[in-house]
Amino acid sequence: MVKTKIKLLLLVMLLPLLSVAQGKVYKNPLDVSFGDPFVLYDNNSKLYYMYGTGGVKDGFATYSSSNLINWKNEGQVFWGNTADSWGIDAFWAPEVYHRNGKYYMFYSAQWRVNPTNEAENFKIGVAVSDSPKGPFKDISDKPLFDPGYPIIDANVFFDTDGKAYLYYSRCCYKHAVKSEVADWAANKGMFKEVEESWVYGIQIKPDFSGVIGEPVMVLRPPVKMSDKQAEWESRSVTSGEVNRRWTEGSTTFKHKGTYYIMYSANFYAGPNYAVGYATAKSPLGPFTKATNNPVLQKNTPAGEVTGTGHNSIITTPNGQMYCVYHGRTKASGQDRVVFIDKMNIGKDGKLKVDGPTTTERPYPIAAKKQ
Repeated sequence: MVKTKIKLLLLVMLLPLLSVAQGKVYKNPLDVSFGDPFVLYDNNSKLYYMYGTGGVKDGFATYSSSNLINWKNEGQVFWGNTADSWGIDAFWAPEVYHRNGKYYMFYSAQWRVNPTNEAENFKIGVAVSDSPKGPFKDISDKPLFDPGYPIIDANVFFDTDGKAYLYYSRCCYKHAVKSEVADWAANKGMFKEVEESWVYGIQIKPDFSGVIGEPVMVLRPPVKMSDKQAEWESRSVTSGEVNRRWTEGSTTFKHKGTYYIMYSANFYAGPNYAVGYATAKSPLGPFTKATNNPVLQKNTPAGEVTGTGHNSIITTPNGQMYCVYHGRTKASGQDRVVFIDKMNIGKDGKLKVDGPTTTERPYPIAAKKQ
């Protein structure tokens, strides 16, 4: 009788664990077809919202979730290419931040003001809403600023001293750069020149109406082929895919006094898209690229997942960081789908992403600390 009671007691104690083991697992990719996914936790609704490239025409949609795994399509939340909008197409890479009771969306688009008919005339704009579900409206009839070249992939970092910084990518367009990789490609008869995109940072005004000072270049592809970063950052060129080297899709955060900036390299539509990171002691650098780059890339030799990149970061209540990014699978073909995998920073300061995964993983502890 005593043994029976003990067994029943143990069963009661184990039931919650058995339930978690049996039901609370997920597998990548998630059921969201987005590029450039960005996740915001909203304190008001106690929900997560995901924004990204694609899914709707001339604008952006959002998905909501209580657990980071199961997402509900909330529909379109921003409409561009209207009579009074500055952007006319190529609506890319939205990121939304909750500040001073409002929700601010930073995004890239093709600027309608294009007197020289440039093929790439991308700029960054800001839209605002009272709700994470929109509707978002542009705060101005023109882009945030014009540095004199096309720019995409806005990311905003709010430092502990109250200052805010905008990071963006200067497009490859008409930006041919001399390097040993470019010389190698020319000698091989592959490409006459190699264009590059570089990541810049600049302080932004508190009301997001403009920028402060001049942009600072913080990341670019390696010049020398002996640089340890050159191999993985140059794969789109060395494979003969395209005559461009990208540094884009950046996201910045601070950890124990160190500034981390994650970035994507190679052609976003190809298999070699991958993620690395760099660190600095100030928000505008100088940044030093990590020796363990890339931290996220196609899962060779399995080959199930390729084109991994343009990530955002979310942290759960127990302090666990997650990397949210897009990739392609054999099943998705050229469609980009969303992945979420654990991310950790070791005692040595090295950042690691546990991905890309396609096997069962336990659910994140999703509700954010208040």
